[in-house]
Amino acid sequence: MRITLKLYAMLSDHLPSEADGQRRTGNELPVNVADDATVQGVIDRFNLPSKLVHLVLVNGVYIPPRARAGHALAANDELAIWPPVAGG
Repeated sequence: MRITLKLYAMLSDHLPSEADGQRRTGNELPVNVADDATVQGVIDRFNLPSKLVHLVLVNGVYIPPRARAGHALAANDELAIWPPVAGG
């Protein structure tokens, strides 16, 4: 099944220019995942550093760290990930 992966700020450096025959557009990339794919599985597939994976949303809904390994994705889901925000 296909989902859209969106990586923000410094995490976008981890998004390849192409995957599964699809090209990256800005900070997003359509990717094919297994029917039983989870949020954590996609994070692991793209080797995202755990210290940079902070805010995770599926279709705009926050997925807390303890739920990521068990949160199943569905076709056409949008997985968006942000690093911690710093500033002053």
